[in-house]
Amino acid sequence: MLLKIRNLLAPPEIERLTALSREIRFVEGRASNPANQTKDNLQADTSDPKHTEASQLVSAAFARSREFMDFAMPKRVAPPLVSRYAPGMKYGAHADAALIPLDRSRLRSDISCTVFLNDPAIYEGGELSIVIGNQAIAFKGVPGEAILYPSTTLHEVIPVRSGERLVAITFIESYIPDPHQRMQVYELNEIAALEGATMRWENRVRLDVVRQNLMRMWSTT
Repeated sequence: MLLKIRNLLAPPEIERLTALSREIRFVEGRASNPANQTKDNLQADTSDPKHTEASQLVSAAFARSREFMDFAMPKRVAPPLVSRYAPGMKYGAHADAALIPLDRSRLRSDISCTVFLNDPAIYEGGELSIVIGNQAIAFKGVPGEAILYPSTTLHEVIPVRSGERLVAITFIESYIPDPHQRMQVYELNEIAALEGATMRWENRVRLDVVRQNLMRMWSTT
């Protein structure tokens, strides 16, 4: 299941991230995935203090987003990384690594996320293409918009033909690893949020018992 979050970032955050993108040191994108010969982009140097500021801005937006929290049920979130694509750059078809180094341990990537930072009208190409079933769905979001998708899916960044694509990417380890189970809890939570106030109290309590017991049964700690 995919989730698009509109206005994840507030306008002042977009403005600051755009300014930081002009100041951050960028390095060859294959530094984080040297084995993938199809990866051709630039990513923020994680040793640059301005990368830390940019990462914290996006992380704070995730933390306050009810849509993000309800959908991802995040246990851990990798520090968001700003990436740039100049003309001719791309990231060929791939699935994200299952285990990602994080804080002297490894994060299991259950959900991947792309946050769009610049106006899609100023660059051609650069769509995020995600394969669902037997078709590819292309995304090219407005500044501040995010798309969440299973890390297991085959996806790619189409070559940029002109202009520059600017995004932040991250990976989420969910409390519920199994995507089917996670979606059942998500749907029940959505029903409770939309219809809970109109239910008889006894039925609302029964629904809450099911939701919490499923979380208890399926979540990892």
